[in-house]
Amino acid sequence: MIKQYETVFIATPVLSDVQMKEAVAKYTKLITDAGGEIVYEEDWGLKQLAYPIQHKTSGFYYLIEFKASPEFVASLEVQYKRDERILRFLTVALDKDAVAYAQKRRENKNKKAAEPQAQPQAEVEVEPENNQED
Repeated sequence: MIKQYETVFIATPVLSDVQMKEAVAKYTKLITDAGGEIVYEEDWGLKQLAYPIQHKTSGFYYLIEFKASPEFVASLEVQYKRDERILRFLTVALDKDAVAYAQKRRENKNKKAAEPQAQPQAEVEVEPENNQED
């Protein structure tokens, strides 16, 4: 039985962009090689941690939404544990409501990205008219 999952991992902040892309590629390849399907990916970037983890106060956050068999999730998490670049991870199974919410969130994000950015209009100073009757 194929289920939909969402996994977020926090990578160490000392990684370069290339190293971070390699880490992401490793996990997306693991998913697809196991017969899974990547539904959505999102790079949340470098963020402050709520508390220090391994003496680090920030980390690179990355979200992957995917479809796979439940047996695969255990092997994915073992790979996270073995990888010294990963500080923390969380994988959750999405129920039908969560899948619908994630789909709606993606659509709203795409809609916002597609909208043209409103240019701030230059403020024009209008002088009040002198309405004195002669």
